[in-house]
Amino acid sequence: MSPEAAREELSRRADAIEGGYEMMLAYAAQGLASDQGAANSAQLRDHLKRFDAALTGLAQTYRDCAAALGVGPTDAVDAFLKTVEADAATTQAALRLVLGQPGISSQMIDNVNASIHVRALLTDVFIIDEVLKSSRS
Repeated sequence: MSPEAAREELSRRADAIEGGYEMMLAYAAQGLASDQGAANSAQLRDHLKRFDAALTGLAQTYRDCAAALGVGPTDAVDAFLKTVEADAATTQAALRLVLGQPGISSQMIDNVNASIHVRALLTDVFIIDEVLKSSRS
C-alpha cells in the first residue's frame, strides 16, 4: 500500500469513527426511549454501521501505513497496534449488540459512549494518528 493510499484509507475510517461517536453523543442527549419511529433512526443506525465497518481491519491498516511511512520502532508500533486490535474488537462487540436491538434508546447509546473501551479506542486512534503525522513532518 502506498503512503497516500494508506493515509486516504485511514482518513476515511477516522471520519466514520468520529462521525459515529458524534452521532452517538447527539442521540444520547435526546432522551429517546427507542429509535423506532424517531426521525433520525436510520441516520443513527447508518452511523453505527459505518463506525463498526471502520473498525474491521483498523489495526492492519495502521500497520500498513506505518510500514509505508517507515514509522518505528516496529516492535513498539506492533505492540501498540495489538492494543488497537483489542479495543476495536471490544467496541465492535458493543456496537453490534446495540445494532441488533429492535429499539435503541438514548440511554443505551449514552452507556456505549461512556464505555471505557470506546474511549480507549478513540484515544488509541488519536495516539497513532499523531505518531503517523509526526513521521510525515
